[in-house]
Amino acid sequence: MKLLRTIALDPSDTFIFEVAAEPGDWAVSGAFRFCDRDPAELMGKDRSAFRGGFLGVQSWGWSTLVQIVHATDADRRKLVELLAAQLVDRFGAPDLATANIAAEEEVAFAESLCTHPVSTLIAVHRSANGGEVRESFRKLQLREGGGHDRAFSFMEVEDDPEPESGLDLVDMNLESRRR
Repeated sequence: MKLLRTIALDPSDTFIFEVAAEPGDWAVSGAFRFCDRDPAELMGKDRSAFRGGFLGVQSWGWSTLVQIVHATDADRRKLVELLAAQLVDRFGAPDLATANIAAEEEVAFAESLCTHPVSTLIAVHRSANGGEVRESFRKLQLREGGGHDRAFSFMEVEDDPEPESGLDLVDMNLESRRR
């Protein structure tokens, strides 16, 4: 079986997100963290987490990239239990039984993203349109002879068309200065 773990190739997540996930944390999509918020009103680091973050389950922080890793049945059970506990403690789920159902669904979805070989990196892009959130996932493949040593020297994107991009770096810079 394969699951997702957060990976930090450089310290950028500590600048991009309010709370960065710990490297090696079990990960899920985490889009549910925004279910009670209007994506159009998100600003700064919250907006960054919505647009391109995976949720580290133990740290409750965000990671730009996750890595597909081998996992055991025991790892999966522990992940579901940990996420269920976090949903009660941090997200207001009414009880562990209800949270377990939601956690199982989140972990199953994360597991469904693991169709590529172990060590493959995955990135997410989220957008909202007409009240619907769309997630697209990209496989980032190592170049021949490459390793996970530097974030911007080795990635080739495969399988997914370019996401819609209204990204304005000048606007993002102005947003961060306002805070």
